[in-house]
Amino acid sequence: MRILVAPDKFRGTLTARQAAEAIATGWRRTRPRDRLDLAPMADGGEGTAEALVDALGGELVTTSVHGPLNDPVVASFGLAETAEGRLAIVEMAAASGLALLAPSRRDPRITTTRGTGDLIAASLDRSPDQLVVALGGSATNDGGAGMAQALGVRLLAGSGLDIGPGGVELLELERIDMTALDPRIERVGCVAATDVDNPLTGPVGASVVYGPQKGASAEDVGTLDRALGHLAAVVRRDLGVDLRDEPGAGAAGGLGFGLMAFLGARVRPGVEVVSDALDLTSRLSEADLVVTGEGRLDAGSLRGKVPAGILRVARELSVPVVIACGDVEPGLKLAGVTVVSMADRFGAQAALSDARRCLVSVAEELAGRVKDLVGKQR
Repeated sequence: MRILVAPDKFRGTLTARQAAEAIATGWRRTRPRDRLDLAPMADGGEGTAEALVDALGGELVTTSVHGPLNDPVVASFGLAETAEGRLAIVEMAAASGLALLAPSRRDPRITTTRGTGDLIAASLDRSPDQLVVALGGSATNDGGAGMAQALGVRLLAGSGLDIGPGGVELLELERIDMTALDPRIERVGCVAATDVDNPLTGPVGASVVYGPQKGASAEDVGTLDRALGHLAAVVRRDLGVDLRDEPGAGAAGGLGFGLMAFLGARVRPGVEVVSDALDLTSRLSEADLVVTGEGRLDAGSLRGKVPAGILRVARELSVPVVIACGDVEPGLKLAGVTVVSMADRFGAQAALSDARRCLVSVAEELAGRVKDLVGKQR
């Protein structure tokens, strides 16, 4: 059998590479002669830079940047050579991510994407032809303002001074001056890779949907939504683009909006960006079965996440799919797909504390059923 192993990360327990290797270990215990093709995946969130670098044989470059609260943090960006030229991969979570802050320090009123701009600037020093910015896991709600300022954009208050960091400061914005934007941006094709399609503002916008998990109170959410709306209005007036309702504008606290508005970025589903880099369609076409997975399988997994991307391509090619996950949303049904939950099989505690062992065991059991799984689904 030819088995494609293409999981996402199991958040908080296993990277995508570790998950793929655990599945392969278990599978080989039962079926050592099968040909396993490991393709660790990502969807635009954490792990995207690693997945792309791994797929393309690139490297990670480490530097010091501003963190979400302007503290110095050490972060990496990816570099790889492709048929289209040199590719730089910046993961916003590395510089501006929620995981960089203890819960007591999370405050989207004041957190900034400046460090993401620092990483972009550092990547431009390596003369890339293309730039991918992975959006996900953000601690911010500033519409990409900090990122833009780090690259030379001036966001001016009525006093003529630059506005300060954070989402609330956007309410002070009076004028945008693009004249000092890093000129290297014009020579680079920029893609914003995301796993969500939220607009910038409104009931399904950045502040309302994601603000609370970043530490925003109900009052904060309303203020931040107004602030992003004000940013969109000034951008429309000064830059001549109306992006408030663009799908993906609300990704990463509005960083998707900022990348489009200030850098001319194009938004793409992150899973498509990674799939293209991994040549996923070609590799799937040669497989008898694909095993994918992630930490928690829920309704959101079917909208822009790795399982959704795998399922779409696999169904086009009539390749059976198995999903191994940490746990699964109660009642979630996927027609024609085998789903195995580690929490159901070993208990929630073991699935978290000993995720690798559990995933190895799940893969071992699945390998024992492979003929049935392939025959039944086809």
